[in-house]
Amino acid sequence: MRWSFLPLCTLLSFSAQACPDLSAYYAYGDDPQSQATLEAALAPLMSECLRSSEFFALYGAAQLETGKLAEALEMLERALLLDAGNGAAQIDYAQALYLRGQLFSALDLNAQILQRGDIPSNVQTMLEQRERQWRAQTREVAVLADVLAGYDDNLNGAPDPSQITLTLSGEPVILTLNPQYQPISGPYMNLRLGGQFRQLGVNNQHNLSADLRGRASEDTGSDLAQFETRYQYTQTQRDSAWHLGGAASHLFFGGSALYTAFEANGRYQHRLGDNCSQRADAASQYQRYRSQSNLNAIESKLGAGVECSAPLAGRPGLLSLDMSLLNNAALNGGRPGGDRNGWQIDLNWQTPLLKGVLSTQLNYTQLKDSQGYSALLDNGAKRWLKRSYVLLQYRQLLRPDMAFVANLYHQNQSSNIELFDSIDSTVELGINIRF
Repeated sequence: MRWSFLPLCTLLSFSAQACPDLSAYYAYGDDPQSQATLEAALAPLMSECLRSSEFFALYGAAQLETGKLAEALEMLERALLLDAGNGAAQIDYAQALYLRGQLFSALDLNAQILQRGDIPSNVQTMLEQRERQWRAQTREVAVLADVLAGYDDNLNGAPDPSQITLTLSGEPVILTLNPQYQPISGPYMNLRLGGQFRQLGVNNQHNLSADLRGRASEDTGSDLAQFETRYQYTQTQRDSAWHLGGAASHLFFGGSALYTAFEANGRYQHRLGDNCSQRADAASQYQRYRSQSNLNAIESKLGAGVECSAPLAGRPGLLSLDMSLLNNAALNGGRPGGDRNGWQIDLNWQTPLLKGVLSTQLNYTQLKDSQGYSALLDNGAKRWLKRSYVLLQYRQLLRPDMAFVANLYHQNQSSNIELFDSIDSTVELGINIRF
């Protein structure tokens, strides 16, 4: 049978008028079992209450209490479409938005409800308490501590060869390095104390961190201490994000100030489909050496990369690849080797393993000086460096605020000037605590 517009409107009007008095349905308890019973009691009335905002508000509230979030959102939206001023529907809809992860939409709606003049005092108190709880989730403060014990076969970062060749009067002369300039191995303790602050906005995020790190061993001349602070601002859009930041660090080596660095960086990231994203990076760092001002420099980095989900053997995984151009410009004309230029490739892979997460990082860097390094070394040849390292880290939560950490690191650096050949391997175990 064909229905004309008029009979259909008449039918809807009749249905709205036929919706029964719902006051009896407010007597059900607030526990999930009672609300499930209420939902079952209301379901048969759907066809009679198609134009009742009160019905959909009550039905949506029952579904919300029984954990049917998607259905509750639909019912509460229908209640507000029929009556945008339905306070009960507004309150429950804000809660549903929050549970769905739309924190700022929930906060915005909650603020609008608080501006109403017809809210009972007990409901006003609940809304204000909810506002404080939700608002607190836009700010996160954490204190972190790492305690790791390890073993390093080159604590002092010394060259691998025990002898070097000098060029004197045009002739090669072999010089044996003093034992204190040869690799020193031994156990060490690595300590870190840090703080993090995060502020969330609707489409942006502020992150500020500060870390104090120290490494102590029996060879006090190779002890390290570093203070570093970082700030990053992130602006997100539907398929892209901007990251802008800066950092400052100060390093002590062997009890003396080694260098201070200031950095500015930026990244643009764009999503490619559901599984990948591409990015472009730029960074510049001012490096000031405290006792050797002729080494002061500005190092710049320009790169691009891609990150994709990479499951392996049924396990989820994350794979990223970055390639960068490097330039280290000397600020003093007397720096050995002058400016340095090169490139870098960085590969990262992360996957669940046993009850934790295994992270793998592979890095290769190649640099070349623009001038001869020293007339005493290889007849003043231009130095080149090739450095590679691999870092394996296993991390497993022991409890929500504590994790077990195991690191394995190996670095190999080679050069045409043997003074800069070095090999370094470390292994360390410890815990990370979050306060």
